Amino acid sequence: MASESGNNGTTTNGAPNSSAAATNGQQPTMMFSQPTIDKVNKAKVMLENYYNNLLQECDEREERYRRLEETMQNEGLSEQEKNERRQTHAMKETEFLRLKRLKLAYNDFTPLKVIGKGAFGEVRLVQKKDTGHIYAMKILRKKDMLLKEQVAHVRAERDILAEADHQWVVKMYYSFQDSRNLYLVMEFLPGGDMMTLLIKKDTFSEEMTQFYVAETASAIDYIHKLGFIHRDIKPDNLLLDAKGHIKLSDFGLCTGLKKAHTTEYYREITNINPATDISNPQDSKRRAETWKKKRRELAYSTVGTPDYIAPEVFMQRGYSSSCDWWSLGVIMFEMLIGFPPFCSEDAQITYRKVMQWRETLIFPPEVPISNVARDLITKFCCEAENRYNSLVEIKKHPFLNGVDWEHIRDRPAPYLPVIKSIDDTSNFDEFPNEDLDLDPPNFADNDLRKQDYVFVNYTYRRFYNLTQKFQK
Repeated sequence: MASESGNNGTTTNGAPNSSAAATNGQQPTMMFSQPTIDKVNKAKVMLENYYNNLLQECDEREERYRRLEETMQNEGLSEQEKNERRQTHAMKETEFLRLKRLKLAYNDFTPLKVIGKGAFGEVRLVQKKDTGHIYAMKILRKKDMLLKEQVAHVRAERDILAEADHQWVVKMYYSFQDSRNLYLVMEFLPGGDMMTLLIKKDTFSEEMTQFYVAETASAIDYIHKLGFIHRDIKPDNLLLDAKGHIKLSDFGLCTGLKKAHTTEYYREITNINPATDISNPQDSKRRAETWKKKRRELAYSTVGTPDYIAPEVFMQRGYSSSCDWWSLGVIMFEMLIGFPPFCSEDAQITYRKVMQWRETLIFPPEVPISNVARDLITKFCCEAENRYNSLVEIKKHPFLNGVDWEHIRDRPAPYLPVIKSIDDTSNFDEFPNEDLDLDPPNFADNDLRKQDYVFVNYTYRRFYNLTQKFQK
């Protein structure tokens, strides 16, 4: 027999009594256990992702068909030729759906070499076993993503790479996961990155700088048109293809340096000693030597460098896409001078220099550059409200006169990487002692198992890559 309720509206076991609450004119209070709340959250995430994915796939399928019809119309095909093309396209769509159902795993690839390392994982050169194609595979540890609150960042990177299909952005072909890691399979760009080229060349000529500033500006503009802010534009994220042209990489999660955008990082670097000297009186040659010695260490450290980050990003008071143009100005300065304007041997001092840029943005007189180059840098590195904020404005600057914007990727690049084979990694750092074997997936970590649902719908396969064998 049920226990009688007391005058306080509760049962004798202390649970809320909905009848008593209703009698008293109060709304009954529902109490849920934490496991129930976790299950509700999991179901919510999975349902949202499932239906969002269905809608996105439908939109993509309709867009592919629209492009097909548009292409056939422009080519002036006969109705019979159009029907044949439509049948071929339908075969591709059917095969794509079949291949998407096949589960992809790390064992489907042969690891060849480690070409990059960071705080949350590494990048490997791999070869797909069934096709022989060479890719760059980024491997990210789920546990670190959860502990460092990087789930949103890695999701952003995956989503942007899936949406972006353009000459200015590194192409992602697959993404998948197992119980331990996330995997991003991207095109391998054998030319290395801009950081390596800057270390090799010391400084660029103004003609060479003009070329790479124009290409980087075009890449940034494309990302902005998609509605994204990169926030992490730096030489490490400007990759070079086999012909020396730029492609933008690392969206939302930069291997080894993304800690520069976490709460912990800001707390660390804002703990500043006011007595620290920020003048750092060294000549440009000494600063360039110091910078190059520490640059590679910073690239693969968990701390990174704040050299390229706009001051408003540090302030965390809101910022616009113009913060990416600030970063381009810092890179341009480094190309011409040999080191970024705010570099220091201490990250805290660098942070202070960035925040006090009006006093610390100094052009060393012993490294002369043209007035027009100096002017463009100061148009990038200035107050956010006065900064260049679109490619239309940038194109009008005199430093970029003569750039063939429409055909710049068709022009010869000022630097042609030496590439001996499709899997040549000579333009990347060496990691000779790295073990290429991965630990087998498991669910030994109970905390990871409970939160693994946040990575739902991470799998992706690019249509044109999977169906390319059907293309004529």
